[in-house]
Amino acid sequence: MASFTEVPIDSVQEYWNRRPCNIRHSQLPVGTREYFDEVEARKYLVEPHIPAFAEFPRWSGKRVLELGCGIGTDTVNFARAGARVTACDLSDQSLAVARQRAEVMGVADRIEFHQVNGEHLTDMLAVEPYDLVYSFGVVHHSPHPDRVMRELGNYLAPGGTLKIMVYNKWSWKVGAIFVTEGRFRRFDLDRLVAQSSEAQSGCPVTYTYTRRTARELAELAGVTVTDVKVDHIFPYRIPDYVEYRYVQEWYFRVLPPSAFHALERGLGWHLMVDGVKAS
Repeated sequence: MASFTEVPIDSVQEYWNRRPCNIRHSQLPVGTREYFDEVEARKYLVEPHIPAFAEFPRWSGKRVLELGCGIGTDTVNFARAGARVTACDLSDQSLAVARQRAEVMGVADRIEFHQVNGEHLTDMLAVEPYDLVYSFGVVHHSPHPDRVMRELGNYLAPGGTLKIMVYNKWSWKVGAIFVTEGRFRRFDLDRLVAQSSEAQSGCPVTYTYTRRTARELAELAGVTVTDVKVDHIFPYRIPDYVEYRYVQEWYFRVLPPSAFHALERGLGWHLMVDGVKAS
């Protein structure tokens, strides 16, 4: 696995402040209800596996800690479902939009927001027990993911659930980068994957994991892993997608939906891990 341990956390924060994740999922004025509705619709259209993984209704009346809330799409859905949410992010720009979203959606009273560095979470957030610790697509962007996972383990109540998503090393996306940018050369592939891992190029840190190493990562939080699954291949042509048109690449259009979903379960970009802390 590549090492990004020397990357300063400030460069990670600066990257996400320049363009918070999903901030361009709508062309409507940022901060309006219509904007937030469209952002959510686009996110779950492209990543329909997220609600099933998060299981929003399951956490009604429960306490949820979300690390890496971004602009708050999942955060608001946990709160809508009746959870009490502590939402954390490194990016102050993302948090500003997430706070606005919570107000617009009428769930601000159910969410506490905190700006934190996940590698030093216990220095920045009071240690309390949570029923769910959730982090979707975030831990792999930290220079020291192992530190983040050990920190998160301190917040799991006995019997509590951990849900994380990290990027899959053996994925269609990594293969595409290997062919198009790496030109079939393994040298420097990890850096190229990091650079191309997000909609905005140049991400300073992106680790990728196999099923085994993702399981080992989750276990650092002191959980017993109960499920590991893979999903999500982005099928759309980028020039159309950025213009808010959903046109699939020709080689995905010719696949029956069942075959495409089978491909996602084998070579998807999202590697999702569930774990439970002993009671």
